Amino acid sequence: MALRLDNEAAWLLEARPYRETSLLVEVLTARHGRLGLVAQGARGGSRGQSLRRALLEPFRPLRLSAAGAGELLTLATVEADGVPQRPVGDRLFAALYVNELVQRLTGRGDPVPELFRRYRDWLAELARLPATPPAALAWSLRRFERDLLALAGYALVLAHDEDGVALDPAADYAFDPDQGARAWSPASPWPRVRGEVLLAWAGDRQPAPAQLSALRALSRRVIGHRLDGAPLRSLRLAAQWRLQPGGGEDPGD
Repeated sequence: MALRLDNEAAWLLEARPYRETSLLVEVLTARHGRLGLVAQGARGGSRGQSLRRALLEPFRPLRLSAAGAGELLTLATVEADGVPQRPVGDRLFAALYVNELVQRLTGRGDPVPELFRRYRDWLAELARLPATPPAALAWSLRRFERDLLALAGYALVLAHDEDGVALDPAADYAFDPDQGARAWSPASPWPRVRGEVLLAWAGDRQPAPAQLSALRALSRRVIGHRLDGAPLRSLRLAAQWRLQPGGGEDPGD
């Protein structure tokens, strides 16, 4: 089925080399969800091609036109639609992690307007976060992960157990993303998590730092389950960066 985009609002999630002189671009659009575009000649040597490629960077709001039928559209025009954000350090890796999650947990051509708005708002939130404490970034990520899972069709039931009984804040649970929370036992394959941690995540209340660590472990397991255990490149890059002198925190911390 043919699709045509005309001055569509979009965020670039990733651009990688494609054939000899082109780029394969993954974008999140307002009306059509995630799409794959071919930017023909974007890796060429002319001034116009260089300017076009400069626009195709993450964290810059774009307006684009494209058309095609099938899995990939051909990019026709692209313009900046605002000032780009250029996060650095742990915020950069956090943003790359979010971009990769959006790509891996959504399908192409699945329109989810609320995801476009949530992603835009998260980038704005990232720019406003204080440099310290690091818990602010960690909590921002946990909230986005929770919302992304819901918008991608994997909503988590966090306030009740698998039988529909309200969670006890003082009890320990094993959280199965398919079945929900159940009383924890040593035989459970899922991590041990306190009821108050799940309730804080559900109620949008930032937990204490120790609880945030438990929530990070749980979130990683849930996302890993949805990705069938496939690793995330952004986390590997962040781990390599942290080993270098002056490296910062894990973007998931």
